[in-house]
Amino acid sequence: MTTRKESSTYTRNEQCIVNCDLTYAVRKIEGRWKLLLLYKLSKNKLRFSELKKEFSYMSERMLSLQLKTMEKDGLIKRTVYAEIPPRVEYEITEVAKELLPILDQLSSWGSKQRKAV
Repeated sequence: MTTRKESSTYTRNEQCIVNCDLTYAVRKIEGRWKLLLLYKLSKNKLRFSELKKEFSYMSERMLSLQLKTMEKDGLIKRTVYAEIPPRVEYEITEVAKELLPILDQLSSWGSKQRKAV
């Protein structure tokens, strides 16, 4: 395997990803569904089946993948209750609650831009 040149574009992009706070933040919430899931979970705790009903246009596999990624990134908390059948609830974490004012601003900006078009 060859080594990459220090001056290559790929190397510079990798360094930006590691060192850029904005890129780090965007990578945590990027994707088609994460913002919508965060918004919905900001209202209250929801079970997987409730999320599935709410986001019926999203495949079950995609919902599961998004929730796992968000849990790994510390944006949501998954609680499993020892019941039969097992019950699982999702809620946003304190880290994600810090994002809510930003999401509100982003939503306001989107509304304003949509009206302008």
